[in-house]
Amino acid sequence: MRATKRVSSRRSSILLWIVAIGVVLFLIAPVTIVVPVSFNSTRFLEFPPPEWSLRWYREFLDSGGWTASLWRSLIVGFLAAAIATPVGTLAALGLVRGRFRGKQLIRSALMLPLTVPLIVLSIGLYAVYSDLRMIGSVWALALAHATLGLPFVVLVMSGAVQNFDETLERAAWTLGASKLRTFWQITIPSLRPALAASALFAFIMSFDEIVIAVFVSGVHGETLPVRIFSFLQTEISPVIAAVSTLLLLALLSLLLGRGMARVLSARRSAPRATADR
Repeated sequence: MRATKRVSSRRSSILLWIVAIGVVLFLIAPVTIVVPVSFNSTRFLEFPPPEWSLRWYREFLDSGGWTASLWRSLIVGFLAAAIATPVGTLAALGLVRGRFRGKQLIRSALMLPLTVPLIVLSIGLYAVYSDLRMIGSVWALALAHATLGLPFVVLVMSGAVQNFDETLERAAWTLGASKLRTFWQITIPSLRPALAASALFAFIMSFDEIVIAVFVSGVHGETLPVRIFSFLQTEISPVIAAVSTLLLLALLSLLLGRGMARVLSARRSAPRATADR
């Protein structure tokens, strides 16, 4: 019986691995095709490329429209993260530690951007920004994207605050530190990894968003996703593959840098732990 169970468990694990590898390959295959297509020498998307060339990377870098939309997306993303992260952190602290009526109602209100369809939210924002004459404003789009990133910040920071050891704060208060100094020197450094993850979530949400950007960015305020979408409606060019490859390289560099930072921090903390023992 035990041998039969072991054989069946091995078969199920092998089947699970096969399914997992198949799903991963299905998701990665389009990305791996985009990279060689970006080095195409012709005006059409061909795989494999008949000749290798950097033509479309030069067109992307030399085109003022593409670089302007990229910088606009980066600026809007950083502004959205800079707005959503502190607001969401303070909201998470209040929701986790506060004791007041209507707390669940406030939490539900903060989660509304996750449940309301983007097209409905976009129409509402367009109506408000039109009256305020803010269509095409970088700050208007950043505020809209910060609203989208706020629920993710609240969720991540709520979990971090719940796992935070409050005895550290009490010890600081006992030693005479004020609440403000304790917050800046004890609480914030302890929540730094969650803050970084929250800011990254908010930035990615803003950088990748297109529905609200179509309504709010205006004619001359295109973000990179909006420009790619409008470009695909008129022409299918390998320059889009070049843009996608550059974004993929940026993402891989970010992940690699984050992994190296974790390894370095682990190596630095290891000698300290050994010395403490």
